[in-house]
Amino acid sequence: MNRQLSIIGVPMDLGQNRRGVDMGPSAMRYAGVVDRLTALGYEVEDRGDVRIGRSSEEEESQSNLKDLHEVVDANKALAKEVKSVVEAERFPLVLGGDHSIAIGTLAGVSEPFENMGVIWYDAHGDLNTGETSPSGNIHGMPLAVSLGIGHPSLTEIGGYAPKVKPENIVIIGARSLDEGERKLIREKGIQVYTMHEVDRYGMSHVMQEALSYLKDRQTDGVHLSLDLDALDPQDAPGVGTPVLGGTSYRETHLAMEILADADILTSAEFVEVNPILDVKNKTAEAGVGLIGSLFGEKLL
Repeated sequence: MNRQLSIIGVPMDLGQNRRGVDMGPSAMRYAGVVDRLTALGYEVEDRGDVRIGRSSEEEESQSNLKDLHEVVDANKALAKEVKSVVEAERFPLVLGGDHSIAIGTLAGVSEPFENMGVIWYDAHGDLNTGETSPSGNIHGMPLAVSLGIGHPSLTEIGGYAPKVKPENIVIIGARSLDEGERKLIREKGIQVYTMHEVDRYGMSHVMQEALSYLKDRQTDGVHLSLDLDALDPQDAPGVGTPVLGGTSYRETHLAMEILADADILTSAEFVEVNPILDVKNKTAEAGVGLIGSLFGEKLL
């Protein structure tokens, strides 16, 4: 993995309804993410936070997508920042913030690659559109947007679409999918490992299958998008949309260790840490622990 690493914080909380997730990047910094990566021998550059605008009630009344204008602006700025990291031949590590920021991250990382792969480690599919979303919250749409499906002001961020092909996506840990998302998964043939597969076959088997799947598609870069709500609320209580029955902290550590050993990642993001809903920064600390494992931290 690239030993030169740039951290970008995105204090975004407009992609959903519950306030507090904008403090996620600060919580992970407080939990020691920079020191942890530096101790592993990485040259770490913290680029600070992308500026996020404030909600406009007038604009909300004109669209069923909540805070569309502000989310678009923030993701354009994020895409530009991430692209500059990629052009400097550094590894972008993005800290969120709600999952709508994945729109900007993927817009910034995927352009140099012919066949970008994505591992979406999440309780949700995030494959909704304005037409299928029960809430209008954009944090439930970033994967659909990255496929070129959704509002043009979102899909065209970065000046190109789509950012990723459906056959190059692997969703891991899903346990809450809306009907529109299920339909899109079937139509596009997206590879999904739900908690049923994780429970039945084990995390090691699922991760090895996922890696083989991406290898078979000859992906030339792989982005990891990890939503902390993939973990069970017992291990990660500080998330906006917790769903019972998630992966354990131990299982997710193993998944990160397997990815570290595979050495295929070219970018990553960790999102949806909400300190207001957390217990003694437990979720941020879990996120930083997982980042450590992803970047090669070993017990011995």
